[in-house]
Amino acid sequence: MKMAVSVLQFLIFPGFLFTAAIGLLASWIDRKVTARVQYRVGPPWYQPLADIVKLLGKETLMPAGSSQLLFFTAPLIGLAGVTLVSMILWLSNLDPAGGFIGDIIVVLYLLTLPALSLILGGFASNNSYASLGASREMKLVLSYELPFILALAVPIIKSGGILTIGGILNYQAANGIVVGSFSGSIALIVAILCMQAKLGLVPFDVSEAETELMGGPIIEYSGGPLAVFKLTKAMLLFTMPMFLIVAFMGGISVSGLSLLWGILKYVALLVVIVLIRNTNPRLRIDQALRFFWGRVTVLAVIGVVLALFGL
Repeated sequence: MKMAVSVLQFLIFPGFLFTAAIGLLASWIDRKVTARVQYRVGPPWYQPLADIVKLLGKETLMPAGSSQLLFFTAPLIGLAGVTLVSMILWLSNLDPAGGFIGDIIVVLYLLTLPALSLILGGFASNNSYASLGASREMKLVLSYELPFILALAVPIIKSGGILTIGGILNYQAANGIVVGSFSGSIALIVAILCMQAKLGLVPFDVSEAETELMGGPIIEYSGGPLAVFKLTKAMLLFTMPMFLIVAFMGGISVSGLSLLWGILKYVALLVVIVLIRNTNPRLRIDQALRFFWGRVTVLAVIGVVLALFGL
């Protein structure tokens, strides 16, 4: 019985179907706002779903000389990772006592799987553009993971070393949200910048740069596997902001007006993502590395030091 409940949670709520639905809606908002900024009408609300359905009906082509098993498995790795992250976050958000020790560390590991799937898929494609894009993605991951982990260390430090998502939520319920402090504000800024890179959006879309690499790691993908990559990216557009809301803003309550306040938190982060995407040029990979290893990491270290002093 317990196993059946877990499977339903993974497949329906708060797992795959729920995350996919909200992610596709967020993807439409992103595309619609971007279109309006560029004086275009933009797509209808169902366009992201229509794109996925259309790709699922297309033929899947296998590039010559590629690793077939890894080529088809890579997209599923990222999809499974983002689904598990969403499920863990929402279960902890709905019942803070229902998590497990170290679940925030597990979430950090799982959030690397979408990037890992791009890297594996790119190298498995046996395409020079795909390999170059995968190489860029690997370097980008190495650059933003350090400041991202340092930023997430701030709520852990402020909560007294608690390593459970539920424990951090309970701390914020009793003592105020983490972002309300100096260290928390700095850490959230760092986390937002890293989130933009994890989402693969401008100015950190160097691995899939269409004008340079024609899609990068996913250039050889078509049909169902490409649909899975697109869906994973849309689901991340919901899951990543949700993670920051839980870690820094006290999570989302589903009761009464608190639910509206929680939705506004998510919308605010989505607006920031869209604004960054539409007001910045793409960085070169070397610029992105210097940016994250330099000023962003320094800013994250300042946040950690302030948190250690209780600020």
